[in-house]
Amino acid sequence: MATKRDYYELLAVGRNASEVEIKSAYRRLAVRFHPDRNPGDKAAEEKFKEAAEAYSVLSDPNQRARYDRFGHQGVSGQGFGGFDTSTFGDFADILGDFFGLDFGDMFAGGRRRGRGEPGADLRYQLGLSLEEAAFGTEQVLKIPRLESCAECTGTGSGPGSSPETCSTCGGFGQVRISQGFFTVARTCPQCRGDGRMISDPCPICKGEGRVEQARSIEVKIPAGVDTGTRLRLTSEGEHGRRGGPAGDLYVDIFVEPHAQFEREGAHTWSKLDLSYSQAVLGTSVEAATLHGLVPLEIPAGTPDGKEFKLAGKGIDRLDGRGRGDHFVRARVVVPQPRELSEEQLELLRRLAELEGNEVKGERGVIGRVRDLFG
Repeated sequence: MATKRDYYELLAVGRNASEVEIKSAYRRLAVRFHPDRNPGDKAAEEKFKEAAEAYSVLSDPNQRARYDRFGHQGVSGQGFGGFDTSTFGDFADILGDFFGLDFGDMFAGGRRRGRGEPGADLRYQLGLSLEEAAFGTEQVLKIPRLESCAECTGTGSGPGSSPETCSTCGGFGQVRISQGFFTVARTCPQCRGDGRMISDPCPICKGEGRVEQARSIEVKIPAGVDTGTRLRLTSEGEHGRRGGPAGDLYVDIFVEPHAQFEREGAHTWSKLDLSYSQAVLGTSVEAATLHGLVPLEIPAGTPDGKEFKLAGKGIDRLDGRGRGDHFVRARVVVPQPRELSEEQLELLRRLAELEGNEVKGERGVIGRVRDLFG
């Protein structure tokens, strides 16, 4: 025991290091000294084993407490090969994705692959009108997906038969190659990772255990969704193999442009055309919103582009924190001369004279005829 290095020193962390710091330190050493990256290097292999032993102790609160109090003597008799296999649950998380190692097999003797495989997640893009997005709606989606075969109940075998355990991998779905201290797992070439062999395939699903079906799914769209909103429907994706759990269905929302209203988050906008006289003298109008017509007072002297706020006439916020507002943007419309009567033109000319402004154009019928023909 006197020759053993301090576990904290091995991982290069302080004695008050958190679980996250310990795990991060072990990850760095494991990747650095892994034998697959250092083939034939016994020193690297030994350092990897030392780091794994240190991590197995310091990642366990009880063992770490004993080690902090009594040192290596406190965990003696629990050598690296003799720890509870549950201690190594994080090893697969840390190294499995890097090197394809099955630590459950290394320390617990392995497990068969008889468990069902989860189904794939699906995605669907749903277009909505602004009104549907604002107030919520219910939609029926027709989703093609893989479902468990009703003929063979998902086993993939024909009537009167059942799958047999693969003789090459013994049902594990993987073959293992020993490389010194480690066992490297590879997909079984015989069953292609399934762990089973089907001698008499189901005539409906051809041994797959699943068939494609078009399924109608009712979806309730909450009020306030917007482009980019994603809804998750649990277990509405493809069915898993061999009774495995189904995947999820993700519905991506796209809100179509509106002819009258614009949207900015929970707020909406619209334009209101005003004549010159309305803008100057003021008026009372009804402004269109998603919630219907709302009375709006236009004060005298309203300039082009002025905005009016109608509180609470926007869209419900998806998080439930109230409703947005509606904004009306005034637009003073300047008519073309040909759109006005002779009386209106005369009044405008009179107004220009009173203002002391010079204007173009001719009086009377001749002027209107020339305007008409350009």
